[in-house]
Amino acid sequence: MSTPSTAVLRLVAEEAARRAGNYAAGAFRSAMTVDLKRDRYDIVTEHDRNAEDLIVPMILDRVPDSVVVGEERGRRGDGTAVTWYVDPIDGTTNFAQGLALWCVSIGAEVDGEIVAGAIYDPMAGHMFSADDDGAYLEGAPLQAPPAQPGDRSSIVCGFPGPQDLQAEGPGALEDFAELLTAFSSFRKLGSAAQQLVHVAAGWADAALLLGGKPWDYAAGKLIAERAGATYQPFWYPTGGPSDELDSATAGAHLAPGTIVLGPGADYPVLHEVVERIVARRQG
Repeated sequence: MSTPSTAVLRLVAEEAARRAGNYAAGAFRSAMTVDLKRDRYDIVTEHDRNAEDLIVPMILDRVPDSVVVGEERGRRGDGTAVTWYVDPIDGTTNFAQGLALWCVSIGAEVDGEIVAGAIYDPMAGHMFSADDDGAYLEGAPLQAPPAQPGDRSSIVCGFPGPQDLQAEGPGALEDFAELLTAFSSFRKLGSAAQQLVHVAAGWADAALLLGGKPWDYAAGKLIAERAGATYQPFWYPTGGPSDELDSATAGAHLAPGTIVLGPGADYPVLHEVVERIVARRQG
């Protein structure tokens, strides 16, 4: 069985993301069960699991020679041609608290590289997607505009979160202060995938992400790159599966951290902060 074209994989990702996103939108701001996963900063709702259960059968039906790696249910399927990374609700804390900043993220990997993906924000009505031919917003070509110069630049950034403070101590707060003063606008969105597409769309000039997993990054990486942004992964010890990978050969979407820059962006402070983050994590 031949592997479908990247355009077909993109359409499958869009269809599955839209179905799950519309389901989650119907449950948004309703009473829901919230459980803890790793700690009180890492939660899951019944709707995360239900949304993933909508996505996986659809993908396996459309592309049978697939395996799906979902945030909530793990690996399903026994195919070998395509690996799908699925975050059924990226931004679960926002979703559970009634904040309308969350999305569905689905990326397709072939031969170790992300080749198609979709990120659906049902609250805003935005479907971002990408394949070998480009990036799209609601089916129209998407091109990131030139990034703003440093004194007018904006960054979306989840750093530092509670785990960063636990791992790095006061140094994380010092770097946070430097980022706050280096950029004219600093926003924490609470969704890695949203941060990536914000750069792709030109709604932010840069993004800094740490602690992510492949389902957080896969689709957004491709969308950002196809839109003209640059994706610069970086590696550091996490105590998780990424520590077992060879950073010289592993796919960029498998790295725990990344800088994403709009076209022409030049923000040396961002790379300096990342160098210090990596040094602290390496001990």
